[in-house]
Amino acid sequence: MDISIIIVNYRGWKALDECLESIDAISSKTFSFEVIIVDNFSNDGQFPVFKQKYSKFTFIENSGNNGFSNGCNFGANIATGNHFLFLNPDTKLTIEALETLLQTAVSHPEIGILSCLQINENHVFYKQNNLFPALGRFFGISRSFFRKLNKTKLEKRFNDTDDLFYPDWVTGAVIFISREWFNKIKGWNEDYWLYFEDVDLCKKIADNGGIVAVTRKATIFHQHGGASRLNVKTKALTKTEVIISKHVYISNQFPTGIQLNFHSLLILGVLSEKIILSFLSLFLFFIPKLKVNRLMLKNLFIYYFNAIQKQTWISPRAMNYLKTKA
Repeated sequence: MDISIIIVNYRGWKALDECLESIDAISSKTFSFEVIIVDNFSNDGQFPVFKQKYSKFTFIENSGNNGFSNGCNFGANIATGNHFLFLNPDTKLTIEALETLLQTAVSHPEIGILSCLQINENHVFYKQNNLFPALGRFFGISRSFFRKLNKTKLEKRFNDTDDLFYPDWVTGAVIFISREWFNKIKGWNEDYWLYFEDVDLCKKIADNGGIVAVTRKATIFHQHGGASRLNVKTKALTKTEVIISKHVYISNQFPTGIQLNFHSLLILGVLSEKIILSFLSLFLFFIPKLKVNRLMLKNLFIYYFNAIQKQTWISPRAMNYLKTKA
């Protein structure tokens, strides 16, 4: 098998249906592919419906909502392809894009992770000039300052017209990687439940001498927010996980000597912001978005208390945390 397309789903059935329809329409005589859908235990009755509708694809149900990294690794463990395409359910694939990704990866073995251009429903291309979080550009203000100081250099790096360009990392929505590279970096890091796992994956590629690249010869539709839910509690949960994943990334990718400073700055900054916004939400109760901050503040206090008690920054929802409790 040339390519294993691996899609992790959690209650994103509408977007997944459109994604699978686009893949179902692909037929090639030059390469072979399989499709593996890992459902992170949506538990809403749709799994058997989709399994029957797309019977030529492989559906596997996870033991729980174990996170994106765990779902990707779960799918990779049963995949038979020489290359893996990790794909979000809110994307649409074409044969041209799939052919280009495969041909580019084969002709450039130095590329550890390959992605392509992504366009949304408003015909706007996603920016893919991503840089690794680093000293001097980890936090929002310092990152903006860094980009302004290095504007000319960054424009030259990302705005040329070559077929390939080279960001530090690419979003997990579209990641093409050979089995060899995947095994070399030992797959996705299950310290993460959601967010920053793609940054971590690309960092491991770079640390092992590989290159992260994006090809301009292929474009994949990626719906903006297509797989997300608008429930206030869910939004607070996912936004909290962004903060948690930042702590995990600091622990995994920064030198021990500066980790404490970065953790402290992140805690101070996020708690100050959420306390102020939570206070405002008591008076501006007619603005629903502000309620998210109160829920986030509660979630963060629970997380930080747990981090002190268990002496780990890993999210309690992440599989590597759950394994320590087993």
